[in-house]
Amino acid sequence: MNSIVINVGNSNIRFGLFNDDNCDISWVINTKPYRTADELYVQMLMLYQTYKIQPKEIDKIIMGSVVPQLTKVMSSAIRKIHGINPVIVDRNTPSGVVAKSKQMGTDIYANLVAAHNMYPDRKKIVLDFGTALTASCVAENGETLGVIIAPGIVTALNSLIRQTAQLPEIELVKPKTVLGLDTVTCMQSGMVYGFLGMVEGFIDRINDEVEDKCFVVATGGVSHVYKPLTDKIHVMDRLHTLKGLYFLGKDLEAV
Repeated sequence: MNSIVINVGNSNIRFGLFNDDNCDISWVINTKPYRTADELYVQMLMLYQTYKIQPKEIDKIIMGSVVPQLTKVMSSAIRKIHGINPVIVDRNTPSGVVAKSKQMGTDIYANLVAAHNMYPDRKKIVLDFGTALTASCVAENGETLGVIIAPGIVTALNSLIRQTAQLPEIELVKPKTVLGLDTVTCMQSGMVYGFLGMVEGFIDRINDEVEDKCFVVATGGVSHVYKPLTDKIHVMDRLHTLKGLYFLGKDLEAV
């Protein structure tokens, strides 16, 4: 079965083409909350053409969204292209994970579901380097142990640049030295090593609280920057959230 899985996030919309349980192709577009269904229809068709995807060969669309105003618009574009309704999943969708909170975001829930399915028989921490930086923890039996939410790295960087008169935009990469002698290196060190210290602190404190050494998965836009810098992150998987949405929706039918 061929499925398109869509994760509508605050900064980006990520699409994945799944052939059964395998994601063969994925792509990302920028989230613009006031897009129309026609705009999304055209953009999706263009990307389908780029990746040689035939809409008639897609059996199911699974979507999770944390941007309510885009959910209906995206659904409308999907119906126009595929002639079917998407399967919309959220924290209320049954799974092996117990959400325990009516406030849990769909993306965090999907991260826990993916970790529970892919790395059983151990406690897991999922670090999501998105618009917000989140650390969520799930037990071996699927119980949600808790979540941490902090400002995202790019969110914090953009705020720093906007609120200062002389700090430039920078590329988020590991600097050559921790102590910088020019503005760009100083900022790179602060953003990379500052947030790395935060992430490692989260992992250590969570491990202490749950009295175990959790298996740590990193996902999200800038996770690739931080994974090589620490041995506390075991796996980096940019498709982790999509996989969770897929697990949530693969056995459901559209309403």
